[in-house]
Amino acid sequence: MKPAICHGLVLFLIVAPIVLAGCAGRPKALPQRPLAPEVLDITRQPYAELFEEASRFRYTSAQLEKMKDYLDESKDYCVDVYENRSRQYENELRSASGDLYMVGGRIDEGERHQRHCQIQNLRILKARADILSDQAIPVAYDNRKAKVDLIQHWPAERQRINQELSSGSYRNRRWANVNDIGYRVVAEDQEDDVKTGLEAIIQLRRQGAMPPELESSIVQNYVSNLTENLAKHSDLQVPVKVTVLNSKEINAFALPGGFLFINRGLLEAADNEAEVAGVISHEIAHAAARHGHKLQRKANMANILIQAARIAGAVAGSPGLYYGLNYGAMGLGLALNLNILGKSREFELEADQLGVQYAWHAGYDPRGFSRFFDKMATEKGYASGASWFRTHPPFYERMVGARREITFLTERREPAVQTDEFSKMRAAFKNIPLPIERMDPRNRRQQTVMPIRTEGCPPPHETQNVSGGVQYLEDLCRLGAEKDEEL
Repeated sequence: MKPAICHGLVLFLIVAPIVLAGCAGRPKALPQRPLAPEVLDITRQPYAELFEEASRFRYTSAQLEKMKDYLDESKDYCVDVYENRSRQYENELRSASGDLYMVGGRIDEGERHQRHCQIQNLRILKARADILSDQAIPVAYDNRKAKVDLIQHWPAERQRINQELSSGSYRNRRWANVNDIGYRVVAEDQEDDVKTGLEAIIQLRRQGAMPPELESSIVQNYVSNLTENLAKHSDLQVPVKVTVLNSKEINAFALPGGFLFINRGLLEAADNEAEVAGVISHEIAHAAARHGHKLQRKANMANILIQAARIAGAVAGSPGLYYGLNYGAMGLGLALNLNILGKSREFELEADQLGVQYAWHAGYDPRGFSRFFDKMATEKGYASGASWFRTHPPFYERMVGARREITFLTERREPAVQTDEFSKMRAAFKNIPLPIERMDPRNRRQQTVMPIRTEGCPPPHETQNVSGGVQYLEDLCRLGAEKDEEL
């Protein structure tokens, strides 16, 4: 969490902001809307709709630049709300812990339980405030800003794509030979990565950074069959091996040598099979293009993996994030040091292009990955998965790149989107419990836990307030400000 001066807060999205008491310093107010409210609503439309409608909007460049400035300022305000929340919880934690120390053995077990619950819930609330300010809120606003960029730049980009289509120059792009998928070579010597992948798995498990496997033949068989089918329609030349992990963290990652890991949280967050196929195809692309091996030229693979787990531990902390926000060297949760960050972003764009091709080649709607990507960056319920955006390329660049590739592919009459097998897989989760989240004292520095030590505690008050009536991540700032007003 960034150091910040304690600001007063303002009630979110009202005509005359009310400065809230509670901290000294100059209050930070939400910036005024530069355009009509419906323009903000546009930035909440799915990318698929905006690609079709962008040319119909009649906003000047000056107006759109004002909107981007507004979103930047709103992001700063929103982050400030939850940084203040985190500092408040930290102060309350110190006070509650000090009170518990002072009373010592002079309280009965009932009061001790209440005090333990208070401290536990304050830890949970502080961890969630940190995740929102450091990860989820910035991602949500960056995604909305990318949609303003799309409105501004897509019409001209679409004209260039049409020119490439008419001239046939699109056939000169990298990996344009989609009819040769499976017979072309996107990276040589893939088999050399198998040993590296096996060693990486051993390291992750040894460090306690690998969740347990999910014990369900229905789910495992579904994911295995889907992955094997996608691999047959890809450039992967080694056998694919996929494992479903019993973690509600929304994530997936690929290790060198065709080892794929999918979290149950991702499967439960997906709305249809095309979204899952898009994510898996993206991960297969990382393995096929040997991105892990190429990164290994700059950093030892085992060190990359352990660093990823430790970075995750630094930004996480709430129940359900026990095993971290990032696991592998390549995947949705890429977490690498800055000297290889530029190269990893290039690899993400490559995996986007190849992943779109593989999903399309297997008969799926290739827009599934983009839809899932957009939902993850936008909706409140998926804040725990937001970390995998932070080291990835800008939203606009990724969405336009994927759309370009889709435009160059032959459109299928009825691409697969939903299946009965997907519905049966989703239903199976009702009978599969999540693993108990506990701190391993031997691995405290590698874990991201905020363990539930005291059972029978009521949920934190803020969790109850936020649980209903809020869809978008940035709307949480309004509730955060209202909560401060109550205090």
